[in-house]
Amino acid sequence: MRRWARGLVAVLVPLLLLVAAAPAEAAGYRYWSFWRGSGTDGGWAYQQAGPAIAVPPDGTVDGWRFAVSPDGGRQATKPRAEARFDVICAATPPQEGRKRVAVVLDFGTAEDAGSSAAAPPGQRTACASVAPRATSAEVLAVVAPPLRYDSNGLLCAIAGYPRAGCGEQVEAGAAAQPNGSPEPAEHRSNAVGKAAGSGAGPDVGLVTGGALIAALAAGAVWQTRRRRNP
Repeated sequence: MRRWARGLVAVLVPLLLLVAAAPAEAAGYRYWSFWRGSGTDGGWAYQQAGPAIAVPPDGTVDGWRFAVSPDGGRQATKPRAEARFDVICAATPPQEGRKRVAVVLDFGTAEDAGSSAAAPPGQRTACASVAPRATSAEVLAVVAPPLRYDSNGLLCAIAGYPRAGCGEQVEAGAAAQPNGSPEPAEHRSNAVGKAAGSGAGPDVGLVTGGALIAALAAGAVWQTRRRRNP
């Protein structure tokens, strides 16, 4: 390797290590996150499809939580109530040609609401009896009107809450603590017209590091070709 190549490596490798070690600052957003009951234990699984795409089966639980969370899917704040279909839909008998979907609405805390918003309503549950192909958006429209959407189809308000705002970014220090899930974060999933995950960008450090590695590789290839073809 020639002197210029050794100098390039000496400069770029420390820069690569510095970029890789730099922490990424996660943004916080105030929004409704969308969940599905994960089984008989009352737990929750993050919904990766928007409510207009997701078609909940009979006997499942849809969960909604308004909170300040990282922009981020599985790391968003879960509903605090348990996902118990047998309890929520106990008073709603099954009907021929219909399905039952339990719904948990968690309007969050005063900290989630922010200083400019009204105090959040209390948590509540409902059981919807709907057509077999009804989506989660249709289920929500039955049990918690009015709903408010923005021009991009993002769900902004459930049961009229909050009265204003839609997925606004807040200071990183104001974000609620995530659930501690080790799974990778994804984009908010409550957009009506598209599945979640499409808005999540790659880590800047990884992209920059990859570009530096590519530059080193390209320089090595160029130098080899020069030696072969003087």
